Amino acid sequence: MRMSEAVEWGVHCCSLLTHLSGDETLRGAELAAFFELPPAYLSKHLRSLARAGVLEATSGPGGGYRLAKPPQEVSLLDVVRAIEGAESTFRCTEIRQRGPSGVSAASYRRPCGIATAMWRAEAAWEAELTRTSIADVSSMGNREVSAEQRRLAATWIRATARRRVQKRYLSAAE
Repeated sequence: MRMSEAVEWGVHCCSLLTHLSGDETLRGAELAAFFELPPAYLSKHLRSLARAGVLEATSGPGGGYRLAKPPQEVSLLDVVRAIEGAESTFRCTEIRQRGPSGVSAASYRRPCGIATAMWRAEAAWEAELTRTSIADVSSMGNREVSAEQRRLAATWIRATARRRVQKRYLSAAE
C-alpha cells in the first residue's frame, strides 16, 4: 500500500501544532514555509484535516490552524483518513468467480483466503495507527532531533506567533 506524501505532511503539521499554546494558530502559508512545501497543495490537505475535525480553522487577522483536540486524542489513523479517505485499501473483485473454474456467485459463501488475509493485515495496520497519537509521534520526534533543531523550531514558532499578535493589534488599532 502506498499513501500520498500529503499524509506525511499532515502528520508533521499536526505535530508542529502541538507546540502552540492557548488560542495561538499558524496559517497554512506559515506551515508551508516552515516545511518548504507548496502552499496551495498543503492548504487543500489542511482543509481536509479541518473538515475531519483533526484541525480547527479560524478566520480573521489571527486566523489559522490549531489542533481541534488534545494531541493525545488525535490518532495517526484520523490524519490518514482525513487525507486519504476511509475506503478500504484492498478491494476484492471476486475474480475467482471468473474463468473456467468460476461457478455461480451463490457458491461463494465466504471470502477467499486472499481477501481474508488482506483485510486482517489492514485491520492490524489500522489498529496500530489508532494506537499511535500525534502526541506519541511528536514526543518520538523530539527524541530524534537535536536540541539545536528543537530550539530553532521553538524560536520560529514563538516569533511567528508574536508577529501575528502584533499584526492583530495593529490592525485593530487602525
